[in-house]
Amino acid sequence: MELIVRSLAEQNGVTEQLKAENQMEWVRQMNACKAQAEEIVKAELIYD
Repeated sequence: MELIVRSLAEQNGVTEQLKAENQMEWVRQMNACKAQAEEIVKAELIYD
């Protein structure tokens, strides 16, 4: 799941620069990536 989160963050432009400039936005985007990764994993485990 960590690889998926990292990949999603990279695709969405969630960078260390964003973390330094706007921590709340970085947290919001990382939480969205984590939620999306969880959905991907659940879909793979349950439906495939």
